Amino acid sequence: MSRIEAAFARLRSAGRTALVPYVTSGHPARNATVPIMQALVAGGADVIELGVPFSDPMADGPTIQRANEQALALGVGLRDVLGYVKSFRTQDDVTPIVLMGYANPIERMGAERFADEARSAGVDGVIVVDYPPVESQAFAALMGSRGIDPIFLLAPTSTDERITEVLTLARGYVYYVSLKGITGGTMDIDDVRRRVDLIKSRTGLPVGVGFGIRDGATARAVGEVADAVIIGTRMIQVIEDGDPAGAPERARQFTAGIRQALDAPAAVAN
Repeated sequence: MSRIEAAFARLRSAGRTALVPYVTSGHPARNATVPIMQALVAGGADVIELGVPFSDPMADGPTIQRANEQALALGVGLRDVLGYVKSFRTQDDVTPIVLMGYANPIERMGAERFADEARSAGVDGVIVVDYPPVESQAFAALMGSRGIDPIFLLAPTSTDERITEVLTLARGYVYYVSLKGITGGTMDIDDVRRRVDLIKSRTGLPVGVGFGIRDGATARAVGEVADAVIIGTRMIQVIEDGDPAGAPERARQFTAGIRQALDAPAAVAN
C-alpha cells in the first residue's frame, strides 16, 4: 500500500477528512521549505502538496504566482525541490508528498530521469497542471512504474468525457477544482457538493477539493462533502505575513486551526 493509500485508509477508518496544504518550494526562503513541511505535519497535515516553481503558473492566482516568482529569483528549481523532499524523508517516512507544477521543468529534466529521481527522493504523487489526460497515458504509466501516483484535476467545466479520461488514469486521489478560473476565489458549496457526488459515483478514489478554501468554516463545509480539503492561496498568504524566520510557526498554527475545525462537531466548527 502506498503512503497516499495508507493515509486515506487511516483517515477513513477514523471518520476524518484529509487536510492537504500546498506550499511553494523555496518560498519565502531557500532554507524555509523543509521546516515549513515539518511544521505542517505538526499542525495536522495529512498530505503535503509541494509546488515546483515555474515562470508561467497559468492556473494560479496572483498570490501563488508571486510565490513562484520569489522562489525562482532565489534560484530554486526542480532539483532543489527533490532535495527538499529527500531531506524531509530523513525525519518523516509516513506523510505523503505530492509535487504540483507544470510540464516544462519535468520535460527539461527528462521524464524518465524525473521519475527515477522523484522515486529516490521519496515523492508519492505528481500533479502536472498542463498535461491533459488524453495525452498523459505514457506519463501516467511511467509514474506508476516507479510507484508514484499520477493525480489529475477536474473542474466545474469538466465534461463527462474528461471525467472518464481522468478516472481511467488517476491514482492516489482526484483533485477537484472548485472554481472556474485561477486560484484564490470563492466557491459555491452546493455546486461543489453536486460535482463531488458525481465524481464519487464513478470512482473509488478519494476526492479532494481545492481553490477557495480560506478558513475553518469553508474547510469544514468542504470537508462534509469531500475526502480531502486542499488549501493553497491562504496558506501562502499566512507564510508571507511576517518575518520569514517565523513562517514555519505561522504555518503550523494556521494548519492546526483548520485541523481543529475539520475535527470539531458541526455546531462549533467556526
